[in-house]
Amino acid sequence: MTLRGAAVEAFKSSALISWRPTGKLQQTIGGCIEKTGRTLHSGNQSTVRIWPELAGKGRYFDFSSNLIPASIDFAEESPLCTTLRKDGHTVRTVEHLLSALEGTGVDNCRIEIVNSDNDPSAEVPIFDGSAREWVEAIEQVGVTVAMDSNGRNCEKLAPYLTQPVHVSKGDSVISAFPSKQISISYGINFPQVPDLSLQWFSSVFSTTDDSFYSKQIAPSRTFCIYEEVEKMRSAGLIKGGSLENAVVFRSKGLMNPGLRSPEEPCRHKILDLIGDVSLFARNGSQGLPVANIIAYKGGHALHAEFVRQLSGFRSSWR
Repeated sequence: MTLRGAAVEAFKSSALISWRPTGKLQQTIGGCIEKTGRTLHSGNQSTVRIWPELAGKGRYFDFSSNLIPASIDFAEESPLCTTLRKDGHTVRTVEHLLSALEGTGVDNCRIEIVNSDNDPSAEVPIFDGSAREWVEAIEQVGVTVAMDSNGRNCEKLAPYLTQPVHVSKGDSVISAFPSKQISISYGINFPQVPDLSLQWFSSVFSTTDDSFYSKQIAPSRTFCIYEEVEKMRSAGLIKGGSLENAVVFRSKGLMNPGLRSPEEPCRHKILDLIGDVSLFARNGSQGLPVANIIAYKGGHALHAEFVRQLSGFRSSWR
């Protein structure tokens, strides 16, 4: 069996997906990235170091010498963020960083997290609430072809959707359909806030223009509704939240100086979706499926359920 044939054979996991060559080689970062910042939910300082990794190793977190793969197998439901847990150790708010890595084509890397205390849980810094700082840091060190332990490069595979997939909970829905390209449409609707009432943003990801993600998606910041802030803080969340790292809407208008684009909230939802769906990646493959994806009023839990469907797990949602 050829190396390509063995790789494709190893990726057979679900009748919904066909793993196909992308015509590209797996990549890693060109040097170490180190960034320190305040976290959104705990409000603590956290340092992240991203290291180059061998082809086929994929993306994984290294926290207190515990290795946690960036895989749906280790994702657990948590409020307002995506959390990975393994052997009693937890890393949360991973979605923006993973989105930046997926969006810029960093297929293999080790993500080391250093806490300011001895807490068994860690959190990725929020920075300005978008993925822009991560993308800028990746662009600064560059992306390079990853080699395996034998000094060989590896072909990058992508998951192509072969059948329609639909997950929903209440009026929150994600539907995906077979397609020759990646397209994502995301809709939100918060009728209690006029500026967040029904709106959509649609995007097509080009295989030849790698700048689309960095320019159109990565700068979009997370957002919240002012009237719900105290409720979230009472639940022990967003202790580090501020106008510096989130767009805050209230019923009477926007509290920040302005939006980076008219559809910034919808674009940020796509940013989150890419980060969460990157958990479908394995062994240096592409996580984002080649499909026409339509999402409405989704969130991290629904995104994770969508990935579980792709992985062939039986859904408990209807």
